[in-house]
Amino acid sequence: MRRFTAWKIAGLAAGLILSALLFWADSPLQHHGKWGAQPAAAAAVTVLMAIWWLTEALPIHYTACLPLLLFPLAGVFGPGLGPNLGRTVASYFDSYIFLFAGGMGVAAAMQQHGLHRRIALNIMRLIGTDPRRLLAGVLASTAFISLWISNSATATMMVSIGMAVIAQLESRLGGRRLHHYGMAVMLGIAYAANVGGIGTKIGTATNAQFCGLMERIGIEISFLKFMAIGFPFVLFFLPLVWWALWRIGRVDAPREDLGRDALEAELVQLGGMRAGEKVVLGVFVSTALLWIMGKPLTELLKGSFPEIATSHVEALIAMTAALVLLLWRVDGGQALGRVGLRRVPWQTLLLLGGSFAMAGGIQHSGLSDWMGTQLQMVRHLNPFAQVLLLSVATVALSAVASNVATIAVVFNIARDAIAPAYLNTALFTSAIAASCDFALPVGTPPNAIVFGSGYVTIPQMARTGALLDLVAALLAASWCWLAVPWIF
Repeated sequence: MRRFTAWKIAGLAAGLILSALLFWADSPLQHHGKWGAQPAAAAAVTVLMAIWWLTEALPIHYTACLPLLLFPLAGVFGPGLGPNLGRTVASYFDSYIFLFAGGMGVAAAMQQHGLHRRIALNIMRLIGTDPRRLLAGVLASTAFISLWISNSATATMMVSIGMAVIAQLESRLGGRRLHHYGMAVMLGIAYAANVGGIGTKIGTATNAQFCGLMERIGIEISFLKFMAIGFPFVLFFLPLVWWALWRIGRVDAPREDLGRDALEAELVQLGGMRAGEKVVLGVFVSTALLWIMGKPLTELLKGSFPEIATSHVEALIAMTAALVLLLWRVDGGQALGRVGLRRVPWQTLLLLGGSFAMAGGIQHSGLSDWMGTQLQMVRHLNPFAQVLLLSVATVALSAVASNVATIAVVFNIARDAIAPAYLNTALFTSAIAASCDFALPVGTPPNAIVFGSGYVTIPQMARTGALLDLVAALLAASWCWLAVPWIF
């Protein structure tokens, strides 16, 4: 049963009161040009969703469904119940939702057969087993898995590996607890799980959400283009994470030979590669390659299907891969069976649909036009200052709200506040920054997961994470400032 705290009750009440005031009070939003009162209706629903998302007054996927009821009733898209309902429902069947669903299906099959665990352990062994390299291996393997699997699932899996390795090390040290090195490894898992998801279009729900929102303002981002921005950021930032964590871990780091023995013990326990792992690996590699070739494939298909977009092709690839795994029989069962399907974050698909519906309501109701006139002052700032301000604000907001909620709110504000010449750069910066909260256990699921290991303390996470938050905000703004104009 859901427990309503004072904070959640306050969020419920604040959302309802402010929404009602916006909807019924006489204001410029009630008389905005050709749109009439539509901006007021859109603002009322948007504020209600934003407050309930940020305070988690209700489960956030419940809040994501509000447009299905309120947009048609309030006439956000104009007169007529049918047209309003049709446009709202369409947001919940966007191609990016199918892309994320198919991608998560492939990821669930990897988890079902333990392929992600084998990949992680072999990356760690490849990088090295002395304490410094072992920590780097934890970061690299966690980040690589998080490129393709949700950060929560990655952190959960890697914590079990990390705890097993630390237990092996402590056993070989006669039971001496590795307080500092254990903390570095656990924080490394949380931070790398957050950062790794930045690298690909399906690495985290916020990436798919961001690309879908960008497409709504006429900017199509292919899998390869997104990776060209996101993946280098991962490569740049991980060494900084390693440096910050090694300063903690070196205090009681074990000898090199102990790390080698611990990894080998885990690999021996894993055994040889099974048939199911081989099937999933083949489908995964084929799918990734087809995603990378998404743009050329789209151009090839445009002759027969002129309206097709890259997102449609990528979604088709993802859903085909998931279907193949559902139908492929291996080891006496499906390559993607019920056990794997239970791992798919179905609720996240509602979050994506809700954020797309919110963005559509803001844009087509005239609220976007009104917001643009109110936020002109921001456009007078130095262009890089605009981007950096948005980066810092996004990191700060993601510390107290879910990443999906953060992107939904920040995107719709920034779209009308930032000067058009720098809009792509600023919005891409916010997409990266939304995954860069490292300071608090409540900031992201991986932070909370590793906090439960018993090696992490809140003061140490806060000290290390606050520094990395600031560095990430600056690096995201600087990298996007350089790279986005060149790639787009």
